[in-house]
Amino acid sequence: MSTALLTDHYELTMLRAALRSGAADRRVVFEVFTRSLPPGRRFGVFAGTGRLLDALADFRFGPPELAALRAADVIDEATAQWLADYHFGGDIHGFAEGEPFFAETPVLAVEGTFAETVLLETLVLAILNHDSAIAAAGARMVGAAGDRPCLEMGSRRTHEAAAVAAARAAYLVGFAATSNLEAARTYEVPSVGTSAHAFTLVHPSEAEAFAAQVAALGVGTTLLVDTYDVPAGVAAAVATAGTELGAVRIDSGDLGRVAGAVRAQLDGLGATRTRIIATGDLDEHAIARLGDAPVDGYGVGTSLVTGAGAPTAGFVYKLVEVDGEPVAKRSVGKSTRGGRKRVVRRHDLNGRAVADVIFPSPPGSPSAPDRLSGPSGPGVDPAGSGDALPASPRPPDPARDRDLLRPLVKAGEPVGGLTGPAGTRRAREHHRLALAALPPTAREVGYGPPCLPVVHAEGRP
Repeated sequence: MSTALLTDHYELTMLRAALRSGAADRRVVFEVFTRSLPPGRRFGVFAGTGRLLDALADFRFGPPELAALRAADVIDEATAQWLADYHFGGDIHGFAEGEPFFAETPVLAVEGTFAETVLLETLVLAILNHDSAIAAAGARMVGAAGDRPCLEMGSRRTHEAAAVAAARAAYLVGFAATSNLEAARTYEVPSVGTSAHAFTLVHPSEAEAFAAQVAALGVGTTLLVDTYDVPAGVAAAVATAGTELGAVRIDSGDLGRVAGAVRAQLDGLGATRTRIIATGDLDEHAIARLGDAPVDGYGVGTSLVTGAGAPTAGFVYKLVEVDGEPVAKRSVGKSTRGGRKRVVRRHDLNGRAVADVIFPSPPGSPSAPDRLSGPSGPGVDPAGSGDALPASPRPPDPARDRDLLRPLVKAGEPVGGLTGPAGTRRAREHHRLALAALPPTAREVGYGPPCLPVVHAEGRP
């Protein structure tokens, strides 16, 4: 299925006019960045690369798409002929999927002709804004949960296609599993699922419902014990499955208090290894409050798939270079920095990130060297001096700095290993390592400033 019409009318308007004016063939660079993080957030998480590359491969204008555009008078015949042969042939550099990011920092650079790059704005932003919002929220939840697993179960609270994307984004920032079977099939995210209150209600009694579930799924299943009365439900669950019952789930009430009572009851019944799963409108703050409760895992739905109050990453797609010369907006409150950039994450002696430094890149150069990681991967070589960041940033040092803009597409061909299940696993591992290199304050979920400063260097590296 073509993704070419997952776009806005004005992109075709600009293309039509640029073909007439001669601007269509000018070499340009667009950058993607956000002007601010949501209030109190310590970092964002760049996500959606794998889905974007898949969508870009299908960004073609075939006869059905061209017929629809002609019928609506969106394009003329000259534009239709140009679109019929469209294939993005430029370069894209971007943060690795799963990388933490900060405000005013370019996370993606798209280079090519004006005509071929201007068409991609909506596709790029739609995918990256959604997936990065989910990933940022999910990373905070995983951080609040510590070593307790988080399970994604938000499919019923969002658009059906968004549910698959949300499950993928949650998994790459550390969620253990999803309830969404399409995400399990497409991206090999582990899936989980037991039963809802409806299953208990459809049986004559809670005990009979539990018996049916155990008969079908075995004693390792998870039984929902709060349909009627929690203590009675726990007693019935252990009586049915025995002391080797896998888990019980509680979905209502004061979860911390209820979990404490359930733990005591399970232990008293001999079910000392039966786990307790908490669900019910959880977010990162609720998870943090349950830190001292005897909860063994969390199921998160609505808050995750809506970005925990920040449903978009706020990315914009702005032109910064034309034919090798910097260009910039001067609009009040929406100004931009002209010229392509090089983004470097600086680390101390212990491999701890201390700042992101943005250097202007020489005109016509790629946004970053064509290497996929620093000497020690997403961490960094601990051979640096450990000095604090100087007031005037020194040039990048390969021994202690890491370039963040990496090649994703070269001459129209995507870099291998970034899509599908393999790309999702790669992003998950990258996020784990990159997050571990941030200051410890990054994992705090309370209101606070970004955990790293962003420094704009005046001179080129």
